[in-house]
Amino acid sequence: MINLTPDHLLVDGHRIAYGIKGDGPSVVLMHGTPAFSHIWRNVAPALVQAGYRVHVYDLLGFGRSERPADPAVDTSVTAQLPILLQLLDAWGLDRAHIVAHDIGGAVAQRLGVFHPERIASLTLIDNVSFDSWPSPRTRQQIAAGLDALIAAPDAEHRAHTKAWLETAITDPDRLTDGTVDAYLEMVAGPVGQASLYQHQIAHYDPKHTMDVGARLGELAMPVQIIWGEKDAWQVVDWAHRLHDAIPGSTLTIIEGGGHFVMESHPDEITRLILDFIGAHPE
Repeated sequence: MINLTPDHLLVDGHRIAYGIKGDGPSVVLMHGTPAFSHIWRNVAPALVQAGYRVHVYDLLGFGRSERPADPAVDTSVTAQLPILLQLLDAWGLDRAHIVAHDIGGAVAQRLGVFHPERIASLTLIDNVSFDSWPSPRTRQQIAAGLDALIAAPDAEHRAHTKAWLETAITDPDRLTDGTVDAYLEMVAGPVGQASLYQHQIAHYDPKHTMDVGARLGELAMPVQIIWGEKDAWQVVDWAHRLHDAIPGSTLTIIEGGGHFVMESHPDEITRLILDFIGAHPE
């Protein structure tokens, strides 16, 4: 498995995994749930090749970053914003192009509303917004309590989670062997299974996007929205609502794309990112 985040930094006492490659204007890539930086493996190298300095990191509670043993550690969308700000400071980035997927896009929305000066351009890909999340099924799981899912047998958890992950990708023929398993390994096992529910799903709460939803009209930086036409997790109607809420934003619908559109259409996503940030230099 390609490791895009070989380096580590302590932020407020928690270990954050990150990686930086290339020279040129800075681009920060942010993943979502239940993914990690692996989702950028087919995009990041092309951005580096095109002359950009690419920063990738795993959110706290995700991927190769620390998955806190204490479930009380806040890893919500709101709590991820100060971590991002400290990373930007540690990397020496006053401003950067931000490219964000899923709940990474929710963190990026908060960055845009509360710290717009840090963003040169903003690309939002199939992200959560307003009250688009969690799904009715996940709402039921949260309401019923997550303890039973945390304690489920490993094989049962893996089968359940693998089936869920497969719904994020519309065209299995585009996947290389082991792609879904790479995501699964980070949210299974004695650490990953508990962390998935305690530090990811437990924080699926629209309050983190509703409070900035009414302020998205304030975003003054260049914004592009990219969405998979067949996204079953965040249906395309949300893309249009987000587009309508952000004046001057552009919207591109990826034909046949699902929620993990970087898996099925990496070349198209890369082209859209490069064209957009190239048209809006820092």
